Amino acid sequence: MTMQKLADGRHEAKWVTISTDEYESMLATIETLSHPQAMNKIRKGEKERLEGKLKSLEQLKNELKD
Repeated sequence: MTMQKLADGRHEAKWVTISTDEYESMLATIETLSHPQAMNKIRKGEKERLEGKLKSLEQLKNELKD
């Protein structure tokens, strides 16, 4: 295989063998990525995380004790 083929992302394999767990994980990822509402919630959560709006695990534990 030449470096050019690697650079272009081409390969010569006709099939790939992966575990059942990996396959199921890939299907779950594709399913999540294909649901706009789920992706909007993920983006919102990531935005809130970056803005520091999330509580730490310790904060949540303390709130549950009260």
